[in-house]
This record gives sequence, C-alpha cells and structure tokens, in this order.
Amino acid sequence: MAGRLAGKVAVVTGAAPRGEGVGNGMATAILFAREGARVVLVNRSAERAEKLKKQIEQEGGEASVFEGDVAKPHSAEAMAEFAVKQYGRLDILHNNVGIGAGGTPETVTLEDWHKVLEANLTTTMLCSKYCLPRMKAGGGGSVIMVSSIAGALGLMGSPGAVAYSTAKAGLHGFTLSVAADYVTQNIRANCIVVGSVATPMVAHMGHEARERRRQMVPMQTEGTAWDVGHAAVYLASDESRWVTGLMLPIDGGLAALRQWPR
Repeated sequence: MAGRLAGKVAVVTGAAPRGEGVGNGMATAILFAREGARVVLVNRSAERAEKLKKQIEQEGGEASVFEGDVAKPHSAEAMAEFAVKQYGRLDILHNNVGIGAGGTPETVTLEDWHKVLEANLTTTMLCSKYCLPRMKAGGGGSVIMVSSIAGALGLMGSPGAVAYSTAKAGLHGFTLSVAADYVTQNIRANCIVVGSVATPMVAHMGHEARERRRQMVPMQTEGTAWDVGHAAVYLASDESRWVTGLMLPIDGGLAALRQWPR
C-alpha cells in the first residue's frame, strides 16, 4: 500500500461485477483500498459485494457493504448516511453504475430507453445529490463519473446504442455542471471516458467481437478494468487537487488518434 488515499473514505457504486472476472467498479474498489481508503461497496446484490469485501480484507484493506438500488432516492440518501455513520466522513464518490441496451431511435423500446438513462444518469445524480453535502461538511472531495467512448464518438458499424450513447454523453455535461457549481468549495468533478476494455459487461460479445474492438484501438491492445481503476485512483487522490472538469480518455488512443490514409 502506497497510501495515496490514506485517511479518505470512498463510495464505489456498482462495485461488484455481474459476471465472472474483474469489472471497472471492482478494480477501482480494490485499488482504492490498496491505497489506504476505507471503501463502501454499493451493490444491489449484497452477496457479490460481500465476496469483494472479503477479498479486500484478505489484502489488508478495509471495506463495508451497502445493499441498495441507488436509482431510488431513499436508497441513495441511506447510502450516503451509511458511509458517514460507518467511517465518520465522505471524501470520494465513484459513480460506476451503468448498463447498456441496443437500438436506434427507430428500434429502441421506451422501456429500454428509460432503464438505461435511469441506471447511468439518474443514479449518478442521486448519489451526488446526497454525497455532496457530506463532502462539503468534511472540507471537500472528489466526484468521479464513468463514461464511455460511446458518449463521445459516433461508432459506425455498431448495431446501435442510442440510449447508452445518450446517457454516457449526458455524464459529460453532468461532470462539467458539478465541477462548475462546486469549484470554490474544494470539490472536484471529473469523468473517465472508457474505451474498449475487457470486462464482464462485454464478455457476452464473444472472441470475434472483442478482436474487432482490439483492432480499432491505435495501440492494438485491449484495455482492462485495472487501467480504469488506476485512473480513478489519480482522480480521487490529492495528486489531482488542481484538476476538475476533465474528460479523461482511457482508450489506447482511440479518441485522439487516427491512421494516416495510405
């Protein structure tokens, strides 16, 4: 443990992955704990979160589990209260809840549209709503959003993901708004824009789809959840004390680089 987050209390929503392997929330929670933070693992499934808690504790870290659906106001408020009651303060909110659904404007169902916006945007708003006052009471903090290149780039050849792309783009605006509103209160807001990382969320795509995703990356490699987690540690730590309103791409150069035509 290097202690970059020593003394800090962090909330990680969607901490435990839905499938086998290491998801972005799981990697972030583990790395936060390794750096000395006390971590609140927020999940709708306490069973999966308890498994992650045990793993963190086996490494010498400290974590606790909050079971709840943070798309519901009462649950999001209870989560923030739990963190402060458990550890006495709240310094970091890592908004990691997110789901996707296919469809263009012509084909997406209204049910999927609402479900995706609720999971990606409403949870972020509600968690921020109730965590920000606790951060102010403690003298400051860091709010981190987890977005996707789908919210920053138009991806030709995909089957369509209008709800997911819209929700992730919305996180960029949300980040800038929070950064502006709290910039004089020692609270920073930044956004990680995730590229084609290999996580349980994309495992269903199969080898061929993952290979296509790899080939479109300038670095010609897949990212991992650990790449996302390391970025989150930086944004959560005092090393980024002068950084707010940032959209940080973790994507192997995909958003910035293009191949010169031959």
